[in-house]
This record gives sequence, structure tokens and C-alpha cells, in this order.
Amino acid sequence: MSAELRVNTIHIEGTELLDGLVTSVFLLDQDLQVDYLNAAAQNLLGVGPNQARGRSITELTRGAEALLPLFERARQGSEGVVQRELAWPAPGGVDRILDCAVTQVTLGNNFRFLLEVEDITQHRRLTRENALLAQLGGSRLMVRQLAHEIKNPLGGLRGAAQLLERELLDPALREYTRVIISEADRLTNLLDSMLGPGRPPSKQLINVHELLERVYHLLRSEAPEGVVVDRDYDPSLPPLTVDPNHIIQAMLNLGRNAIQALSGGHVQSPRLILRTRAAGNVSVGAHRHRLVASIQFEDNGPGVLPEIRDTIFYPLVSGRSDGTGLGLGIAQDLVSRHGGLIEFDSAPGRTIFVISLPMDPV
Repeated sequence: MSAELRVNTIHIEGTELLDGLVTSVFLLDQDLQVDYLNAAAQNLLGVGPNQARGRSITELTRGAEALLPLFERARQGSEGVVQRELAWPAPGGVDRILDCAVTQVTLGNNFRFLLEVEDITQHRRLTRENALLAQLGGSRLMVRQLAHEIKNPLGGLRGAAQLLERELLDPALREYTRVIISEADRLTNLLDSMLGPGRPPSKQLINVHELLERVYHLLRSEAPEGVVVDRDYDPSLPPLTVDPNHIIQAMLNLGRNAIQALSGGHVQSPRLILRTRAAGNVSVGAHRHRLVASIQFEDNGPGVLPEIRDTIFYPLVSGRSDGTGLGLGIAQDLVSRHGGLIEFDSAPGRTIFVISLPMDPV
């Protein structure tokens, strides 16, 4: 179908068909004022047709400013132009990810712009979620193999140190064997945490804010001077059925990572916010949940390094030279045992890690 016929369809055959599309369709004049928009486009902008017609699309939404180069390119050529994965501020303050296409069409003696916008936010989220779940499976296998390989020689090292300690008559020399035994025990505990809990979660009904308060006070005590730790809770969240120890450990791992990112004096007014919200219709793996608890850790640090963003939940992947790369993988494992998932979004000045926990028992 030609561009001219597509535009004529709008006016001649009515709008019922276009209103049934999930793709947003706009018809704009050369000044980018709206002549027509279908139901999906009205939902995207959060305005009705009477409010939109005759007004510039850049006046209706800040997101359209990113499309100005596309309109200019369409104005100069006869072929349509496309912008993939455009961030579009949506009503309510949550950005959507859109694919946009602009085509210059002829209507009578005048030119118009046909703008088609496809919301790929959910598709992108599902793709990313599947990648995170795949990372979790690979992470578990790698961690278990690595931990088993290291634990056996550690046990032998500790036993040898104990035998040596019994043979030493000089108490000063025994201090060295105690250091060896202590470090072997510390590494064994670390490897046990890499292996994850040997028992299934011991779940109970509990207010998630009780757990967050414990984490909040621990993080405040550990934070260097100048790093502010704040709270922003939604008191309406109902109790959750979780293992408190598992969820506290997962939250501590996220919070400590954020504190470390804010340390060192290179961030102006460093701040970590612990936030809770309710989110609706969230899919985790094959399950779709009507409501989930969204537990967020937001900091204004430098952000996650681009080269590790796709592998950040794998073990031994860290953005710090002294990091073990275990905290996030362990946290993801603990949350997954509750049917939940950890996701993140990061840019310089704003990084947010989100734990999503189903409100229905899993």
C-alpha cells in the first residue's frame, strides 16, 4: 500500500481499524502539529484527541524532541527513516523504549508526516530478564564447581596448620598457625556462601520494612563519612512470605556494592536511597504476577562499567580491582529462590538495582 493510500485510509475508511492497533499512529503537518492520532497514540501521550489536535507534538511530550532529526531527514528525502530503542518519557515518569518510523506522505497538494511508534518496553524487558535468568543458571554451575575445587585443599591446609601448632613450643610461633587457621576458616565461609544455602528457604510472613530497617542501620554504620543513606518506603506494602536471612543477605550485598561505588571522594554529595514500591503485572520467567514488591537501591555514583553490564551477575565479574565479583551472583541466587529477580539500570549519576519479589506466596 502506498503512503498516499495509507493516509487516505485514515480519512475515507474511518479510524476503527487504526484504533485497534497496538502501534501508535500520528499524522502531523509540516509544523509537526497533530492532525490525527489513534487510540494507542493517545495512550502514549496521555491526552485525548481534542487536546492533541492542532498542537505540536513537541509541545505534548518531551520525548518527541528526540524525533526532530528524523523529521528533518524525512523532509529531505522520499524514504522513511527509523529510530530504534528511543527512550520516551511516559505519563507517570517511567520511561518507555520505542521504535519509531517517520515517513513524508502526500495528502492532496500538501505534505504530511506519518509517525509510527511501537512500544517495545515489555519485549526488551523480557529479553533482558531471560538473559539474567540464563546468567543465574551459568553462575550457579560455575560457582559450585569452583567452590568444590577450592574447599578440599583448604581443609587439608587447616588440618596441617592444627597439627603444626601442636608441635610448636614457642607461643609466638603459634600466632602464625592461628592466622593460617583463621584465614582458612574465613575462606571456607566465603566458599559456603558461594555454594549458597544447603537448605530450602525457611519462609515466614514478615513486613519487608523490618528487614530493610536492619539493612539500613548496618549500611549507615558501614558507610564512610559523607555518604548519606536515606529511606523512601511505601507503607502500604503488605507482608511478604520470605526467608528473612536470605533476603537480608541479598539486600546487604546490593547496598554494600552501592556504598563501595560511592566511596573514595570522587562523587559529589554521595547518596544511597532504599526505596519500596508496589509494581503491577510483572513477569518473572514463565510466571506473571499481579503484584510484586519492588525493593530499590539507588545511588548517584559513577555507574556500572559498560564492559561488564551484560555479565555483572556472573561470579568473579567485578568493576573493582579488589572485588570478588560474588555479591551480585549470590544475591540473585537468593532472590530467585523466592520466585523473584534482581534487575538494574545504570548511567553515570544514577544507578538503581531492583529486587522484585512476588506478593503471592511461591
